[in-house]
Formats: sequence, structure tokens, C-alpha cells
Amino acid sequence: MPETQRRPESRYGNRPTMKDVAARAGVGLKTVSRVVNGEPGVTPETERRVQEAIDALGFRRNDSARVLRKGRTASIGLVLEDLADPFYGPLSRAVEEVARAHGALLINGSSAEDPDREQELALALCARRVDGLVVIPAGDDHRYLEPEIKAGVATVFVDRPAGHIDADCVLSDNFGGAHEGVSHLVAHGHRRIGFIGDMPRIHTAAERLRGYRTAMEDAGIAVEDVWMSLGATDPLRVRRAAEEMLSGPAPVTAIFSGNNRVTVTVIRVLAERTRRVALVAFDDLELADLLQPGVTVIAQDAALLGRTAAERLFGQLDGTLITPERIELPTRLVRRGSGELPPAD
Repeated sequence: MPETQRRPESRYGNRPTMKDVAARAGVGLKTVSRVVNGEPGVTPETERRVQEAIDALGFRRNDSARVLRKGRTASIGLVLEDLADPFYGPLSRAVEEVARAHGALLINGSSAEDPDREQELALALCARRVDGLVVIPAGDDHRYLEPEIKAGVATVFVDRPAGHIDADCVLSDNFGGAHEGVSHLVAHGHRRIGFIGDMPRIHTAAERLRGYRTAMEDAGIAVEDVWMSLGATDPLRVRRAAEEMLSGPAPVTAIFSGNNRVTVTVIRVLAERTRRVALVAFDDLELADLLQPGVTVIAQDAALLGRTAAERLFGQLDGTLITPERIELPTRLVRRGSGELPPAD
């Protein structure tokens, strides 16, 4: 081949093999295999030589071959709503810690609250032969996972239940938490209480709205339509909803915000006004205790949600948990000042 037509050499070399390690260490292939897989039967001196050869060559075990032998990938998938949402940070970390304790790798991705993207991501993880899935569902029909579950993919839903299938789920007490938060405002003299939440098709938003309405009904307060607003959590939509509730001849004297993203915008709106308005927020948020007044919240334990879901998942994998369960974790009211303000009028 002429010089000008010669293909450029790749800057990537071949990966070192166990044969390369055996040759460098001067041992047999089976000895290298024992060291790589942590099996007994190798003297400390021989193990040291093999490990030095592994380090020098940059050898990495081929887990694909190991998967074929054992039928497990030692990996699990986590499908989140949004990796950028602060709520999912501790949840994801807790799942990862449980996976690590079981010698498994965590692979995660975001659905962006899109049911089609959720399905695509979950099935892509299954195609890579993850041993199990932890799913925060965006959709309400999860029959697409039935073949995977029957094939042995352990599956746990967290934060929201699965749709149309019987599966483990780990939830917070969204109804009870919202009921407690609104009742707390009622106890401090409020009767015109607004609610701003997420999209009503989302389980958590619907349950928190139900808690709000039930608390108002229990207090004998008729809820006006203008006091309730559910929809996307983008700042413009939330701002419009808050400003509408806070205007007119009989504005709300308190707001119950449905999640941390809503709360951030509501705090900005309230900071622009001279009249003090009480606020209770579902979900804690960073620096909430440093504001003046501090933000009273209904706190849910995101890390406990993730840890419980992951432990259920590995319980399925080791065969100790067979029957699907619905686990509901309690929330707690954290008083910091904003929810204890009396009505301004």
C-alpha cells in the first residue's frame, strides 16, 4: 500500500489479558484467576507477585465473561425524575450506598417527568442486564416491565406507586404530611390558605392536594377555586399563581407549597411584599433555617426512601422478599417561624 494510503495506526492498544499477567508474574493462568476473583489457594508471596503484575499492566477483569458464568451483572439501575433536583441527591446516594454494600454498581438516569423517556431508559437498563431497577415513575402504566420482572429483574418503585402492576413501592405519607401542614396553619388562625402544587397527574401532587382539601374540610373551611393551583413547577407559572392568590379584596393569609421547587418561587414572591404571609412548605430545602423567618416545612426523609427501596431490591435478589409490599414512611413538621405567623388581617 502506498505511503499516502496507509491507514493511521490506532493510539489505543489491546487490553492486557490474564495470560499477560500470568507470563509477567511467572505463574499459571489458574493462579491469576484465583487472585482476580478473590479465591483461596494462593500463597501471600504469589498473590503479591500477581498483584504487582496486574498493577504494572493495568489489567482489569472482564466482567462480561463473569456475567455469562454467574448470570448476574452486579449492577442495578435507578430511574429518577431529575438528577438536578436537590430532593433526589440524598435518595440516589442512599441507593448507591446500599448497592455498594452488596458489591453492586449503580447506573442512573433522568426521565425528565416524561413517561416515554422513563420507559426507554428502564428498558435500556434491562437490555444491559442490570440485576434490578429502582424506579421513580413518570408514567402511570408499567405493564411494559412485566416481561422483565418475570425474567428475574428485581423492581422497586419509590416516591410514587407503579401503575397496573403489582410491585414493591416505598412512599412518603404525602396525604398525612399535607394534612398536618395545613392544620398547623389553621391552628395559628388562618382560614384563607392557598395551595400551589405540581401537576395533578403526579401521585405525590394529588395526595398533597387531597391532604390540603381534607384539612380545610375538617376545619369547616370552604375552599375557593382561586386558592388552589396545580401545574408545572416552572417559576413563571408558580409566580402567577401566588400573585393571584395574594391579590384582590380577600387575599390568602397563608400558602401551603407543594414541593421544594414551588417553595423557592413562593419565597421570592413573598420577599417582594410588605404584608407578611405565613408559609408551610412540603419538602425541606437548603438554607430554609437561615431565612427570616425560617421556613416551616413538612420534611420527608429522602435518604430513608432510597435506602428502604434499595434494601427491598436486594431482598428480592437474595430471595428473602417475595410478596410485593407498599411501605409508607412518615413525614415530620419542622417549625421555624414562617408557619407560625398569625394572619395579617
